[in-house]
Amino acid sequence: MTSDGPPAASPASDLATTGAARITWIRSRMPLLGETRARFAAERPFAGLRIGMSLHLEPKTAVLLETLAAGGAEVVGTGNHGSTQDDVVAALREQGMTIVGRRDDSLDQHHRNIQAVLEARPQILLDNGADLAAGIVVSGRTAEVVGGTEETTSGAFRLRDELAGAVPFPVIVINDSPLKAIGENLHAVGQSAVESFQRITNLMIPGRRFVVIGYGWCGRGVARYLKALGGQVAVAEVDEIKAFEAALDGHLVDDLENLLPWGQAVITATGAANVLRAEHLPLLRSGVVLGNIGHFPWEIDTAALADQAASRQVLDEGLESFRMPDGRELVLIADGRMFNLAGRAPKGNSIASMDLGFLLQARSLERVATAPETLLPGAQAVPDDIDRSIARRMVEVLRTGI
Repeated sequence: MTSDGPPAASPASDLATTGAARITWIRSRMPLLGETRARFAAERPFAGLRIGMSLHLEPKTAVLLETLAAGGAEVVGTGNHGSTQDDVVAALREQGMTIVGRRDDSLDQHHRNIQAVLEARPQILLDNGADLAAGIVVSGRTAEVVGGTEETTSGAFRLRDELAGAVPFPVIVINDSPLKAIGENLHAVGQSAVESFQRITNLMIPGRRFVVIGYGWCGRGVARYLKALGGQVAVAEVDEIKAFEAALDGHLVDDLENLLPWGQAVITATGAANVLRAEHLPLLRSGVVLGNIGHFPWEIDTAALADQAASRQVLDEGLESFRMPDGRELVLIADGRMFNLAGRAPKGNSIASMDLGFLLQARSLERVATAPETLLPGAQAVPDDIDRSIARRMVEVLRTGI
């Protein structure tokens, strides 16, 4: 028997179609990357080079990868743990890119995905959290790598501490750029963290008492946007200068141990491990909501939370309740992962902010590919000429509304 209609689409084909549609919308609103994609297609700065990537895989990232591929790069990549969007992966595979990983991968599988990218022997690294750089050092294949970029604070910490002196190739730290600090971390992370908190929890911001741990650029943004929407904000910050700034910005500033019993929601934003530890959990009030906006899911000691709890229950997608032996309920968002990207129906940072941030990535990777001799070994800031040229163009885009 034959069918009169076309064959039914496969689930994988449906997924790719959905992802492609989402990417089309995002691409249409990223004019800076669009200009660069056209130039890269003409100049081919990455011809003959393989770029290995570990980065949150969502539609805006896809536009960055399309831009690099237009410049001649072979892209082999994976997402970060828990934030991969499967429809975007399917759409990128349809474009011929080698992308591994799924949203529901375990942490062990995520580590295997990282290893698969490394086994492809990339010459350039597009890293987020320094997982690829660390893997290259362990493998002993540093001589094969021309250089790379690192997206986030947590990865910069690893490069400058754990991997100090072990990385002989240049790594441009995108998070060191003042453009990323202002445009993406302060405003975009601040905005998306607050929007995601509301969407995932369905709780009201005005009048709620929030404790923000860390007053770096992301912490500043989270605190600013919570306060703008009527939240009561307190800040715990170990750096005296940043604590002083937080106080003058109008936030209550105190030691973490004094603030935790007061807070109705606690958000970590430090990039460091174990800032909300086992000994802090008894200080938390019943009903408190705990969330992390840092890259790695290590800022909240979720293992201690599970060990201390008498029971636990999934409340909704991205929300889990832990009942403590004394009857208190502690609620965790997105398993302690970066909840604006790992939570329910994630959108991440605004399109415009990532047009800026990913243009920094594209231009920095171009510098690595075409003029590595102008860079130093190890972690370093985005070259000043790249920062300033992008800043001028971004102001033009904001003024003209292109």
